[in-house]
Amino acid sequence: MNRFFRPLASLFLFAAAAVMAHGANWTTDYAAAKEQAKAENRHILLEFTGSDWCPPCQRLNAEVFSRSEFSAFADANLILVKLDFPRRTEQAPELAAQNRRLAEKYGIQGFPTVIILNPSGEEIERTGYRRGGVAAYIRHLESVLARSKS
Repeated sequence: MNRFFRPLASLFLFAAAAVMAHGANWTTDYAAAKEQAKAENRHILLEFTGSDWCPPCQRLNAEVFSRSEFSAFADANLILVKLDFPRRTEQAPELAAQNRRLAEKYGIQGFPTVIILNPSGEEIERTGYRRGGVAAYIRHLESVLARSKS
């Protein structure tokens, strides 16, 4: 009986994390985000974070990603993917494995790292925490998206 419920519980944790990453418009499912971006011709924002231990990551979330202005901008322009590396929060093994693979693929050296991918999945920009709050962050992303479309 335990053999049946353990994998089922892990799958449930993975699915719940995909819905609850930062809010309603974030996912943890990279493959689904790539499909959605291609279908909707939208860019992808990958956030590599240590949500429960990394002070700059926590600042980026508090000052930018959790703000309604950012959510409105992102809903119109981006597919948001949170790739978390927590130290105190339990994570489904499938999610942790996906995040490790992506950190290796993108050569992540520190947190937070934010990568913007075009709708085809090609990297076009790397950034991280930026001073100036949500308005400045959105302006930066707008310039990145504008350069990518030209």
